[in-house]
Amino acid sequence: MTNEDKIFLDRITEFANEVMADIDPDPQKTPISEQLEYLKPIMETLSKETGEPIEDIFIKYMDLASEAAVEKNQKFKADYADFDMR
Repeated sequence: MTNEDKIFLDRITEFANEVMADIDPDPQKTPISEQLEYLKPIMETLSKETGEPIEDIFIKYMDLASEAAVEKNQKFKADYADFDMR
């Protein structure tokens, strides 16, 4: 992930943490359509700033969020590699 990608993802994450603070802490219990409505303002802002369609902003966000989750999981596994998890 590039530094630019990290800044992009961090902006959306920071925004989400502010506007979605009061919804159910389990994202699985909040419909994706509702989550997207919360994120729409920041995605519209990024779309205007970059000139990219909002759909492309959403796709980029989903790709980067998935990449970040994989990296976090790999780091967790590496940090606990010495522990027998059986």
